[in-house]
Amino acid sequence: MPRGTLEVILIGAKGLHDTDFFKKMDPYVILTYKTQEHISSVAKNAGSNPRWNESFLFTVADNVAELNLRLMDKDKFTRDDFLGEAIIHLGPVLEEYSVPETSYNVVKNQNYCGEVRLALTFHPEGGFY
Repeated sequence: MPRGTLEVILIGAKGLHDTDFFKKMDPYVILTYKTQEHISSVAKNAGSNPRWNESFLFTVADNVAELNLRLMDKDKFTRDDFLGEAIIHLGPVLEEYSVPETSYNVVKNQNYCGEVRLALTFHPEGGFY
């Protein structure tokens, strides 16, 4: 597996199942690659269709070929709600160096519960081959 830096641009999500009854959800995303973790900002009152437009960098140096995204709803007085997750297979971006903006299914208990949009870029160590 190549070594380098993976850039993840978290664009937004749509169609997330709403977990709040009295107000709009405050979604955020926990992005995990192996032991590296980043957390997006909270999209306050964004409801089921949040936008982030945030960029995150991960160091790629081993055979882990998946990026995990856990979508959460920030709650003030109770534990944050788990909205679902998306597992992104990195093979295409590691081979092609770039994957344009793409929607990935968000799943909870094997059920579809929305989509998350990302763009991916891989910067190999020592430049492009």
